[in-house]
Amino acid sequence: MRKIIFIIALLPFLSCANSNENSIPEWAYAVENQNSIKAIDHQKWHVLLQKYVTDKGNVDYKGFKKDANALQVYLDELAANVPQKSWSRNAILAYWINAYNAYTVKLILDNYPLKSIKDIKDPWGKKFFTLGTKKYSLEEIEHEILRKMNEPRIHFAINCASFSCPNLSNQAYTEAKLESQLEAGAKAFINDKTKNTITANNIEISKIFDWFSGDFKTKGTAIDYLNQYSAVKINKNAKVKYKEYNWSLND
Repeated sequence: MRKIIFIIALLPFLSCANSNENSIPEWAYAVENQNSIKAIDHQKWHVLLQKYVTDKGNVDYKGFKKDANALQVYLDELAANVPQKSWSRNAILAYWINAYNAYTVKLILDNYPLKSIKDIKDPWGKKFFTLGTKKYSLEEIEHEILRKMNEPRIHFAINCASFSCPNLSNQAYTEAKLESQLEAGAKAFINDKTKNTITANNIEISKIFDWFSGDFKTKGTAIDYLNQYSAVKINKNAKVKYKEYNWSLND
């Protein structure tokens, strides 16, 4: 009896041990098998980003709008090439990060001109695009796919078209470069003084670290996480405040 009770008590821990960091939710894959075996290279998205996004993340939405047909060609490519289980984890992550960012740009263009993404009714909850055979919203990609892949650096890669967001990269995320791209994005955002103010004993940081606090505490505290990337070493007892979020359009 004692042995049975001991095993039952251990079940939650065994369950956690089996859910490793590489877990990929079923929603990340195609609903039904498609012909796409190789992951797409996202080159069409990369070309558009190079044309219309600066190194500082400012987006030329007017220019993007003139190239709406080219954007649609890329979105059609995404729709026809939803990830397969044969794809690598990095290829799947790159796909969904690029999809989130590209459809966010599409949402802005469909409602342009505007001053903020929050001027749009339910911008994150609206199911306004189809990938494969399934309709999606931006929040489904973020919360039901990307966050469930246990990769907190996605928060520095996906962009909500706002000034306080991490900058929209002017490079498409790719399977081959994903690790270096996520590392560079985390370091750039955390050390960006317009997004975070960091000293050894006081930090005023983005609301992202408040809204998604659990994502950054899987291996320690939020300060432990920040110290992986911060140019300034933060003391473990530093005072923490959160910056007011600026939802102005990132143009």
